[in-house]
Amino acid sequence: MSYDQLVTFLDSAFRSSVWPQVAHYGIVLSPIAMAIILGVIWWEVWVRYVRIKQFLGLKYTILDLKLPKDTFKSPLAMETVLHSIHNTSDGSMYAQFWKGETRPWYSLEVISIEGNVKFLIWTEDRRKNNLMSALYSQYPGIEITEMPTDYAADLQYDEKTMKVHCMEFKCTKPDPYPIKTYVDYGLDKDPKEEFKIDPLTHMIEWLGSLRPNEQAWFQFVVRAHKDDQRDPEHFFKKTDLWKAEAEKIKNKLLLRNKETKVAGHVVEGSTFALIPTFSKGEQEIVAALDRSVTKLAFDVVIRALYAAPRATFDTPYGIGGLISSMKQFNTEHLNGFKPNGDKWTQQFDYPWQDYKNTRRHYLVKKFLKAYRRRSAFYPPYAAKPVVLNTEELATIYHLPGSVAATPGLARVPSKKAEAPVNLPT
Repeated sequence: MSYDQLVTFLDSAFRSSVWPQVAHYGIVLSPIAMAIILGVIWWEVWVRYVRIKQFLGLKYTILDLKLPKDTFKSPLAMETVLHSIHNTSDGSMYAQFWKGETRPWYSLEVISIEGNVKFLIWTEDRRKNNLMSALYSQYPGIEITEMPTDYAADLQYDEKTMKVHCMEFKCTKPDPYPIKTYVDYGLDKDPKEEFKIDPLTHMIEWLGSLRPNEQAWFQFVVRAHKDDQRDPEHFFKKTDLWKAEAEKIKNKLLLRNKETKVAGHVVEGSTFALIPTFSKGEQEIVAALDRSVTKLAFDVVIRALYAAPRATFDTPYGIGGLISSMKQFNTEHLNGFKPNGDKWTQQFDYPWQDYKNTRRHYLVKKFLKAYRRRSAFYPPYAAKPVVLNTEELATIYHLPGSVAATPGLARVPSKKAEAPVNLPT
């Protein structure tokens, strides 16, 4: 079509009687369209408002967990505790959208302040009794106290005197691929203490080696995973994308191994039943996926922080320690953890990318707010979680046995027991 023909076509189209009708209906329907647009916007504002009101109206506590010196429990004990807090209920429609109720979440934390290592759990005050009962049932002799103040709030970030590096972790492969768990380390068999290889001891040992005025925190914000994701193939249908993706991975392996070799030639579309021939690595992947999806799962946001005075901030030691502490759970053929540089990028190659470290300071302050509020699944600090089953989560957060001999790890100095009933009066 030439230029003159195009001009003639457009001129005739605009002179058509259709356009006045379109304008008429547009004016008539515009109030309805505006009402729908404003309704969507204000509905989101309302939901945020009631959730914030609910959050601020509740009381929260941080439980400090101290183990006896002689503890021989495997991570299976913590997996049992995780079962007790797996609650997929979001409440009724009235509770969600009028009172602001949400699916309960917890924050499992391992911290070190100047080499003093603590295992903590942040929770709503109304849910602490159930959590404490589960812990006492699996760890006899444990001592649980409530921290009087929040250690995260006690850290006053001064960009002139202090340097803070913070990060979130994501999986190296799709979530259905499991990480290297305590079962892979043989801890499910409860071997003798001297033969145990606990992947968490590397993290604890590094945390216990921190020097004066140094701090390092690991935070695992968790909530029960449920099948409430939008099905990409059916808009109005909800499904569990975690399990669906696991099936796709297995089907892909099956399809790749469907071909058979006869006399050195590949035969496709055979009429007889074909038995897929998996390599040893593929067999391990299929077995790991089958075991993974049969267990309860959690949505997990993993955060970490290293803070020290500017004069003594040790980049290889601090930042390298954060990353290496999570590498004990990595495998090449399955899954692992790596920093999510897309969200908390604090490394800039050139000075003009971050004039006077303005962006860096902004990110640190934002990270600290999200950490202190334990906000991970809802605005304003919503993050993209990874999905871990109870076995994986118990691997990266459990109370270590006597194999962890770090001096800075807080333990109960002696066992406590009630006096015998037959003592003379």
